[in-house]
Order: sequence, then structure tokens, then C-alpha cells
Amino acid sequence: MRALVTGGTGKTGSAVVRGLRARGAVVKIASRHPRDPDAVGFDWADVSSHDAALAGVDAVYLVAPGLVSDPERLMVPFIDRAVAGGVQRFALLSSSAIEAGTPGLGAVHAALRARAPAWTVLRPSWFMQNFVDPQHGIGRGVREARAFVSASGAGRIGFIDAEDIAAVAVATLFAPADADLILTGPQALSYDEAAAILSEVLGEPVTHRAITVEAWCARLVAAGMPAPYAAMLGALEQAIAGGAEDRVTDEVLRRTGRPPRSLRAFAQAALQ
Repeated sequence: MRALVTGGTGKTGSAVVRGLRARGAVVKIASRHPRDPDAVGFDWADVSSHDAALAGVDAVYLVAPGLVSDPERLMVPFIDRAVAGGVQRFALLSSSAIEAGTPGLGAVHAALRARAPAWTVLRPSWFMQNFVDPQHGIGRGVREARAFVSASGAGRIGFIDAEDIAAVAVATLFAPADADLILTGPQALSYDEAAAILSEVLGEPVTHRAITVEAWCARLVAAGMPAPYAAMLGALEQAIAGGAEDRVTDEVLRRTGRPPRSLRAFAQAALQ
């Protein structure tokens, strides 16, 4: 396999690169600031960078451009260009909250389903990495104050390790599912329950405070997030509060042969 990995230095992309290389694939990393010897300059918004990135590859891992509320505008023409150039297999990182055909990544999902020779759409639940990433509001809160906020109330989420998402991506680039896969960890947890696990691992209290969606969106905008994107995330918080993410699937086990990592195991590795 000769694969292009967009977002190849990110949470899932870097793990996809490692996983593909471990299985003997030749990997090209798409990056706006290429540093790896196997990296190529790439910018979703710069069409002139697309042909060089796609040259000589037959599989692509797709990660949407960050903080863009209409990624289909950039990604669907790229998919068309890739298919025309002979790319056979695609894996798209989407979200458990996004259905095919809905605006944004849902439109990219629908385009893959209609046009790609072989494809998989990965629809993971929320990343466990959010609890430890200092660039994420929750991770920053845990690190600096042992406290964080959300607008999802007591709603449960099947938090998943990005490494497990990447493992499924690698497996399905070799053996496409021609389907969308809901990916979760082994448990659906509320943020209060997650905070209790983090408290036990750290040996000191970590607290979660529920706030309104309006207050939560205002915090995101104040931190520099575009208002339309913050509003989209606010709608997801409301859906979580209503039970939309309270589910667990066995897709990680089915596709990789091993169970997904628990939040406790993740936290023990990341925080101790």
C-alpha cells in the first residue's frame, strides 16, 4: 500500500502513520509544515498542493481541516481528484454525532459512499485525549485546576482512545468496510463519572461542573473559536445531555482483534 495521511501529525494521524508503516505500507504525510522526510506540503485550502500530495498513492486517510464548519467545500473536490487519479481506498475520520448527508462532514461521508471504489467512515465518540490535552479546555482545566466544565449535564459518552481509532483506520485501509463504523470505548460515562475516575488515578479530587450551553459557547468564542463552530459544538453538547452518545459498540474489537482501552487504563498511562 502507498498511503497519504492527512492530519498526519495529529492525534489519530500520527498513530495511523505508525500503524501503516508497521504493516509495510509506504506512507506520505500531508502537512502544512512538512518536517518528516516522507512528508509533503499540503493545505486543504491550497488546491495547487493537492496533486503532489496524491501522486503515487492508492489509499488516503482523511482528516478534516480544523475549525472549518463547511469542510465539504474543500474535501469533496479533493476526493474527486483522488478518485480520478486512481486512489482506491479511503478512510474518513468523522464523528459518532454526524450522520451521512448532513451538512459538513456528513456531506463528505455521502460523497465517499457515492464515489469511492472502497471506503470506510470512522465515527468515533469523544476522545479520551481531551482529558489530558493542554490545548483542550477540559485537559487544561484538569491540568491547571483539577476542574473542568461542560454543557452536557449527566449525559453519557463512550469515550475512546485515539490510538484505538487509529488502529481501526489502519485495519480498514487494508480491508475497507464500505460502511460507517461507530467507535466507542468499553464504557459510556458521564463527565461526573469520568472525573471520579481521574480523581482515583491522580489521588486528588477532580471536579466537573455543568453549565448552560450558552455559557459554554461563550467560553469557546472568548477563547478564539469562530462563533458558528462553537454553536455547532454547543448543539452536540445538548444532544449528549439528551442521551445521543449513551452507547457502546464492539467495532474496535471486531476490526482490530483487541478490546478498546478503558478511560482508567488511559489515564493511568497518561497521568501517572
